[in-house]
Amino acid sequence: MQKLKHRVFLSLGEDTRLNFSNHLVKGLEKVGINVFPDNETLGKGEKLLPTNVRAISASNLSILVLSKYYASSKSCLRDLSDIMDRKREPTDKHIVLPVFYHVDPSNVRNISESFKTSFEEHESKEPADILQRWKSAFAEVGKLKGWHIEGGKRDRSETEYIKDVIEYVIEKLDNIKSRSASEELVGIDYQKETILKLIKQKDRRVLGLHGMGGQDKTTLAEAVFNEISSEFESRWFLQNVREKIEKQGKESLRNELFSKLLNSDVDIGTPSVGSTLTQDRLKKKKVLVVLDDVDKSDQIDCMGIGDFGYGSKIIITSRDRQVLKSGGADTILEVKGLNKNNSLQLFSTFAFKQLKPPIHFQNLSRRFVKYTQGNPLALRVLGSDLYERNIDYWNGKVEMLKDGPPDEQILEVLKSSYNGLSELEKNIFLDIVCLFKGETIGKTKFILSNSYKGVECGIIKLVDKCLISVSSIHGMVEEMRIDIISQESKSLGEHSRLWCHDMLEEMGKDIVS
Repeated sequence: MQKLKHRVFLSLGEDTRLNFSNHLVKGLEKVGINVFPDNETLGKGEKLLPTNVRAISASNLSILVLSKYYASSKSCLRDLSDIMDRKREPTDKHIVLPVFYHVDPSNVRNISESFKTSFEEHESKEPADILQRWKSAFAEVGKLKGWHIEGGKRDRSETEYIKDVIEYVIEKLDNIKSRSASEELVGIDYQKETILKLIKQKDRRVLGLHGMGGQDKTTLAEAVFNEISSEFESRWFLQNVREKIEKQGKESLRNELFSKLLNSDVDIGTPSVGSTLTQDRLKKKKVLVVLDDVDKSDQIDCMGIGDFGYGSKIIITSRDRQVLKSGGADTILEVKGLNKNNSLQLFSTFAFKQLKPPIHFQNLSRRFVKYTQGNPLALRVLGSDLYERNIDYWNGKVEMLKDGPPDEQILEVLKSSYNGLSELEKNIFLDIVCLFKGETIGKTKFILSNSYKGVECGIIKLVDKCLISVSSIHGMVEEMRIDIISQESKSLGEHSRLWCHDMLEEMGKDIVS
């Protein structure tokens, strides 16, 4: 995940820029906290320009330095109302810290004294609804707890106040940092809990997770692994099994796995485990193992999972359901796309570093979410690409996706599934996505059987590899998108209809063209 450009957003009036606010920003930057606007901007002596709403979106916390002439600035009031909009979002938890600088908090709450005069001056120049929005947000800030710097002889020095503010900000940002590690898990809590309930059952030893590329199988397996790993004597997360076997061979990878589990060097030079001593040692160990991205059942057999001790748990991820079935999985779950709400949250986490898009970008964000159809990889890739881009770039990107193939990074993942097909399966896949998407299986089989032998077998394999899906009722794809479904075989009834993800359809058409 990309780092936040700004951790703290500072909203200030011109009358504090060269004194209190300038010293506050210097103090925050000194302890390594990124602030917008930064000290260089404040020190230029130029008039502060209206702030882009994206700077607020990129921050975890906002400090409002409410001085006598704060409300005279329309850009300050715009910032303040945008900040309070974020604070009201229950899923956002944006922190707002007001500093009442030489003003009484009651005058902010009641919009009295100098603030009343400032708002009266705006009345003739701003629409009534905008002015009311500003007033409501301003009065709301006056009710928040903050620091009241009176500035009298008996008051503390500003240096002491700044020290207090910085310490408080550090504490709040540390709490946010501890939560940010789970940002990539947006939307998979339900799926994780479902897996945890299953894997804790005594009769569930080998659990398989399958789904199309980019569906977060690895992320989900890792979340479960981290949750339960402390319950096992030994544990190992073996990532990218398919790729590692291609580079170093099955036996070498198995030796690496056994060495980690047994905490000693193991070197078995035969296709099977062979060594009675090694088997005996493994059978006495309650282990947790994840075999990630397996594409052949013999890769599972080779890893000797049958020799692990009583109570051991094995999680295997693959894009091919049949590989998991042949490899001995007791339970097979299909990881599906995120629902619309979770998709929007995940996309926003990468595009704006918050759980909900700013109001100005909500409609465009929903268009990108609709395009991805809940695919977490696509949501992350597109969100990261759009981070801090202007509105013209957003509009151009959404138009480009509408008529062209997926983003290169997404396409690479999707194509790896296609490249693993036989020539017959590739041809059937391309025909379905280009010509028969939404058609019944009966009609598709009848037409394709004139060109190919074994059409039904090819379709079943494409379903197992999650390159196409089957639904019994036309138009049920969106309603069927639940997070995890059971391993029961999909019906290939003659009246069932063939579907595929829009990105797979675009990829297929791009291959054909």
